[in-house]
Amino acid sequence: MLTKRIIPCLDVTLDEKGARVVKGIEFVNLRHAGDPVELAKRYNDEGADEIVFLDITASAEGRETMVDVVERTAEEVFIPLTVGGGIGSIEEISRILSAGADKVSINTAAVKNPDFVKKAAEIFGSQCIVVAIDCKRNFDLSKGKYIIELEDGRKAWYEVVIYGGRKRTGIDAVEWAKKVDGLGAGEILLTSMDRDGTKEGYDIPVTRKICEEVSIPVIASGGAGKLEHFYQGFVYGKADACLAASLFHFRELTIQEVKRYLASKGIPVRL
Repeated sequence: MLTKRIIPCLDVTLDEKGARVVKGIEFVNLRHAGDPVELAKRYNDEGADEIVFLDITASAEGRETMVDVVERTAEEVFIPLTVGGGIGSIEEISRILSAGADKVSINTAAVKNPDFVKKAAEIFGSQCIVVAIDCKRNFDLSKGKYIIELEDGRKAWYEVVIYGGRKRTGIDAVEWAKKVDGLGAGEILLTSMDRDGTKEGYDIPVTRKICEEVSIPVIASGGAGKLEHFYQGFVYGKADACLAASLFHFRELTIQEVKRYLASKGIPVRL
């Protein structure tokens, strides 16, 4: 059985004070959580398996990802670093990988031009290309292809949203996940916006469904609030990795606490 990964996520914005890590609830009401380079170094030292760095306002602001911050972060990190946010061209992927990232995460640009995923995977290799899927529950069952039963017995489908959650697309998240798998993506970073920042646990129904439908690893994101949620994400959600942000940023849990708990439950992790 492959080792399960614990991945802290740095949601980074750019303002007059420079690059800052922030965390909100359902992508809004952001609060400051620290310096990206310092936090990345801390997580590297604490035993994170990977780090995800997301420039969360790049797409909405129509600018490129902050390469200089990526370079400084990569200098402090000796575990895989995935960078995303506003990446929309082969040239940008090349710049970010040259800056020291191991993988890039593409989201809005992939939805708008699926061939971009295929081209990127052909040029850089599937192992470099992560497709981030942000999704929201939609209860208009006439519009979804994959209807999923929720924990409370209700039914919904999950709609892909882009531009940092600001725009609905009408695309079924499960169908999109299967498509990017076929296009050559090496991994999916799945965020349920209904759970983002809520600390109510990962969105198990959609995580499990996508994990069952694709052949590539899936990272569960959105909703981690306590130790049990990581266990549920792996066992019930069938995720290959669990990502968390505010829990780690504000030291409510440490990466080692999570890993020791998982190991005690028989989940294979790198201690």
